[in-house]
Amino acid sequence: MSSTTSLDYNNASLNGTITVPGDKSISHRSVMFGSIAQGKTTISGFLLGEDCLSTIDCFRKLGVDIQVEGTNVTILSPGMDNWEEPKEVLYTGNSGTTTRLMLGILSGTTLHTIMTGDASIGRRPMRRVADPLRLMGAKIAGRENGQFTPLAVQGSKLKAIDYTMPVASAQVKSAILLAGLRAEGTTIVREKEVSRDHTERMLKQFGATIEVADGVVAFEGGQQLQATHVNVPGDISSAAFFLVAGAIVPGSEIVMENVGVNPTRAGILEVLEKMGADLSVALADETAAEPTATLTIRTSNLKATIIEGEIIPRLIDEIPIIALLATQAEGTTIIRDAEELKVKETDRITAVVTELQKLGADIEATEDGMIIHGPTKLHGARLKSYGDHRIGMMSAIAALISTSLIEIDDTECIAVSYPTFFEHVETLLNK
Repeated sequence: MSSTTSLDYNNASLNGTITVPGDKSISHRSVMFGSIAQGKTTISGFLLGEDCLSTIDCFRKLGVDIQVEGTNVTILSPGMDNWEEPKEVLYTGNSGTTTRLMLGILSGTTLHTIMTGDASIGRRPMRRVADPLRLMGAKIAGRENGQFTPLAVQGSKLKAIDYTMPVASAQVKSAILLAGLRAEGTTIVREKEVSRDHTERMLKQFGATIEVADGVVAFEGGQQLQATHVNVPGDISSAAFFLVAGAIVPGSEIVMENVGVNPTRAGILEVLEKMGADLSVALADETAAEPTATLTIRTSNLKATIIEGEIIPRLIDEIPIIALLATQAEGTTIIRDAEELKVKETDRITAVVTELQKLGADIEATEDGMIIHGPTKLHGARLKSYGDHRIGMMSAIAALISTSLIEIDDTECIAVSYPTFFEHVETLLNK
């Protein structure tokens, strides 16, 4: 039975410095690549969220020795060709990244594996990954012809494909590229709108030769990855909640250090700037595998904007908290081209609109996004997280500007990506 969290912050301000948890996407991939490569890979700044721990559990079942000490991870792998066939089902929990990327990895092995996840994963579409992998020769079976988990993969010999992405999806792209490691020929993926590129960057970091230009990624199969060290920066998707909080909570100034600002992920920064937020970005080492920065946000007078087109893949996970931001901006904010929100942990268009309406927001759903009129004072209500970490955190940030008590069902889901979220709220409130 999930618990209810009651929040009444009574117009407090947020001040101080925090370090947000490690990037979820990079943490997943660091374990995957370290397990594929033979030898010792070390990871620092790893996200100890439930999703990333699911990835570790899957590779341990494949015979990879993975040790975790705090946010440091050591992987001693026999290499992909020497993995053991798992005696148990690989359980991916709530993690769509684990499930979809593992499909690509496992397709090119000699192993028979079965994957399943929680109830949320059981509703998320998998054929968008399974279908292009089948074009490569993958043998994938599952409910509704591989649309839903549980999924069974019989590893097989793969052939490279030249694939044009129908929608921007880093998970689909990454699954194809990871399958391409064991495919004969040159794997090519073409994107109309470039999605996050952590997989491409990490392929290079682990020693692969890969070409990336103008939305086209290409590399030769059969390359052996080299074990290395991965430094995981702070997750900009987690930082987004405090960027918005700092902008809308009166009297606030929040500093976040070592935040990843990969251009394929940093759309939230562009939106804040367009809306007139008092935001400063101090870039650190731009030559690193993943660029980082110190972000400082202060309370701001915000104006509405239109969010659409090529920026959407660069902020798709931040749209729930951007919707809350827009309720405090002067004018009408329109979010378009975001149909992908419907197939996240929940239908995030419906969830965001339903919960913000309960608080008194002037917001309506559209087929591919939402329309938000602001600014609006928000009042208390009983909210649902839908078991979705980003809806849970959006609701908690809303409580910081609500005129009365907000109750949120099932905030435990926040641990998926930000286990220390409420600790950081308290830290900033008490400065």
